[in-house]
Amino acid sequence: MHDRSIAFLKHLLATPGPSGDEVAAGRVWRREADTFADRVYADVRGNSYAVLDGGAPRVLLAGHIDEIGLMVNYIDDEGYLWFAPIGGWDPQVLVGQRVRLNGRAGDVVGVIGKKPIHQMKPDEREKASKIEDLWIDIGASNRADAEALVRVGAAGVLDAPIYDLPGDKIVSRSIDDRIGAFTVLEALRLLAHDRPHATVAAVATAQEEITFAGAHTAAFSFEPQVAIAVDVTFATDHPNADKKQYGNIHLGGGPVLSRGSANSPLVYEMLVAIAEREAIPYAIQSNPGSTGTDADAIHVSRGGVATGVISIPNRYMHSPNEMIALADVEHAARLIAAFVRNLGPETDFVPW
Repeated sequence: MHDRSIAFLKHLLATPGPSGDEVAAGRVWRREADTFADRVYADVRGNSYAVLDGGAPRVLLAGHIDEIGLMVNYIDDEGYLWFAPIGGWDPQVLVGQRVRLNGRAGDVVGVIGKKPIHQMKPDEREKASKIEDLWIDIGASNRADAEALVRVGAAGVLDAPIYDLPGDKIVSRSIDDRIGAFTVLEALRLLAHDRPHATVAAVATAQEEITFAGAHTAAFSFEPQVAIAVDVTFATDHPNADKKQYGNIHLGGGPVLSRGSANSPLVYEMLVAIAEREAIPYAIQSNPGSTGTDADAIHVSRGGVATGVISIPNRYMHSPNEMIALADVEHAARLIAAFVRNLGPETDFVPW
């Protein structure tokens, strides 16, 4: 992967963008898209689009740009902030973390507090933390001091840096699913250098973690015949992972192709055939019910969209230290680009 792409990825991961407040991350994504796409724009729901104009079919590549976060719902007399989750958190992950909130005049840093273990009764030590028992301390002395910095309704994310690890791995918050938004744009970058017949839109969708709103509106407005949703999936190459339930998925093993549920069987078979033809490593994951990705909204848009799901193996999902292998991202972008180049106006997505 080129140095420019790596620098763009790290900038994108570092930019806060909790569900419903994706504006800053969307701006970073669109600035990079402007360097090679034919058209770049945003919509009222918060989606960002980068389009290569061409012929038929119309192809939608979706990766959601939002991340899980926190929202202030009360400020008490002592200046402590009480909060609600944006998306799905394990409250144990939050204890003692630093947070970065969208304040009145810029970012406000705070710490998530909890009663120290020294002051807990024996039975309290055995209980799991609940979000309603945690608070954010921004160093304010009282309510007036706190309200001068943040409002009720302020959103934020955990303040966690990005690190490079051995084996070309990176660890960061927001990988779910900033990496999907990155991957679809990298696939479009490849297609811009070797243009396909199809008209292709890479879309950084909004609010996947809470409503799928961005996927609904993007699929409706762009009117694709075929779509690929790119997200993360659970890696099972760590202690206590249940491979019998979640499959044999490991970092560096290539992108994961989803079979079942929202996935078109024709798109799935095409992806498998292209991966094997191009010598791209891949794994398969069964999804007999919903996929839990933007595909669940896209495939039922209008009269239906032939949809596939490609996932990046991810350790420690929904934490400030999600981990991926960059090789899986590069292979996913190559697979998507090869898939799109394989399409033409005669491609039939109706399963007979």
